Amino acid sequence: MEKSLHCIVSGKVQGVYFRAFVQEQADSLGLCGWVRNLADGKVEVLVQGAEEAQKALTERLWQGPALARVEHVEANHIDYDKSYPGFAIRG
Repeated sequence: MEKSLHCIVSGKVQGVYFRAFVQEQADSLGLCGWVRNLADGKVEVLVQGAEEAQKALTERLWQGPALARVEHVEANHIDYDKSYPGFAIRG
Protein backbone atom coordinates (compact mmCIF):
# COMPACT_ATOMS: atom_id res chain seq x y z
CA MET A 1 0.00 0.00 0.00
CA GLU A 2 1.31 3.44 -0.89
CA LYS A 3 1.56 6.04 1.82
CA SER A 4 -1.13 8.69 1.94
CA LEU A 5 -0.29 12.31 2.69
CA HIS A 6 -2.40 13.99 5.38
CA CYS A 7 -2.18 17.78 5.68
CA ILE A 8 -3.69 20.40 7.95
CA VAL A 9 -3.48 23.93 6.53
CA SER A 10 -3.97 26.93 8.80
CA GLY A 11 -4.27 30.66 8.23
CA LYS A 12 -6.88 32.45 6.16
CA VAL A 13 -7.89 29.34 4.24
CA GLN A 14 -11.69 29.24 4.42
CA GLY A 15 -13.96 31.39 2.28
CA VAL A 16 -11.14 32.03 -0.22
CA TYR A 17 -11.72 29.15 -2.69
CA PHE A 18 -9.00 27.12 -1.00
CA ARG A 19 -10.76 23.76 -1.41
CA ALA A 20 -11.36 24.38 -5.13
CA PHE A 21 -7.70 25.37 -5.48
CA VAL A 22 -6.58 22.13 -3.80
CA GLN A 23 -8.85 20.07 -6.03
CA GLU A 24 -7.49 21.77 -9.15
CA GLN A 25 -3.89 21.21 -8.03
CA ALA A 26 -4.49 17.57 -7.05
CA ASP A 27 -6.20 16.86 -10.38
CA SER A 28 -3.33 18.44 -12.31
CA LEU A 29 -0.83 16.27 -10.40
CA GLY A 30 -2.84 13.06 -10.81
CA LEU A 31 -3.56 12.70 -7.09
CA CYS A 32 -6.66 11.15 -5.51
CA GLY A 33 -8.25 11.89 -2.15
CA TRP A 34 -10.23 14.74 -0.63
CA VAL A 35 -10.21 18.18 0.97
CA ARG A 36 -12.56 19.61 3.59
CA ASN A 37 -13.01 22.57 5.92
CA LEU A 38 -12.63 21.97 9.65
CA ALA A 39 -14.71 23.64 12.36
CA ASP A 40 -11.63 25.45 13.73
CA GLY A 41 -11.02 27.37 10.47
CA LYS A 42 -8.34 25.04 9.10
CA VAL A 43 -8.47 22.89 5.98
CA GLU A 44 -7.74 19.15 6.00
CA VAL A 45 -6.33 17.38 2.94
CA LEU A 46 -5.74 13.68 2.27
CA VAL A 47 -4.01 12.69 -0.97
CA GLN A 48 -2.81 9.47 -2.51
CA GLY A 49 -0.53 9.02 -5.48
CA ALA A 50 3.08 9.37 -6.54
CA GLU A 51 5.42 10.65 -3.83
CA GLU A 52 6.80 13.37 -6.14
CA ALA A 53 3.27 14.60 -6.83
CA GLN A 54 2.50 14.64 -3.10
CA LYS A 55 5.60 16.74 -2.50
CA ALA A 56 4.58 19.15 -5.27
CA LEU A 57 1.10 19.52 -3.78
CA THR A 58 2.56 20.28 -0.35
CA GLU A 59 4.59 23.11 -1.89
CA ARG A 60 1.48 24.44 -3.63
CA LEU A 61 -0.52 24.32 -0.39
CA TRP A 62 1.94 26.85 1.06
CA GLN A 63 1.06 29.24 -1.81
CA GLY A 64 -2.70 28.74 -1.91
CA PRO A 65 -5.08 30.76 -4.07
CA ALA A 66 -4.71 34.54 -4.39
CA LEU A 67 -7.08 35.43 -1.51
CA ALA A 68 -5.62 32.94 0.97
CA ARG A 69 -2.94 33.61 3.58
CA VAL A 70 -1.35 30.32 4.56
CA GLU A 71 0.39 30.42 7.92
CA HIS A 72 1.27 26.74 8.38
CA VAL A 73 1.05 23.40 6.59
CA GLU A 74 1.41 20.30 8.74
CA ALA A 75 2.10 17.36 6.41
CA ASN A 76 2.55 13.73 7.48
CA HIS A 77 2.64 10.45 5.60
CA ILE A 78 0.19 7.95 7.03
CA ASP A 79 -1.08 4.44 6.34
CA TYR A 80 -4.65 4.70 5.10
CA ASP A 81 -6.71 1.63 4.35
CA LYS A 82 -9.04 3.18 1.79
CA SER A 83 -8.25 4.28 -1.74
CA TYR A 84 -10.07 6.91 -3.79
CA PRO A 85 -10.83 6.88 -7.53
CA GLY A 86 -10.51 10.66 -7.86
CA PHE A 87 -10.32 13.86 -5.85
CA ALA A 88 -13.35 15.33 -4.06
CA ILE A 89 -14.32 18.39 -2.07
CA ARG A 90 -16.07 17.36 1.13
CA GLY A 91 -18.37 19.50 3.25
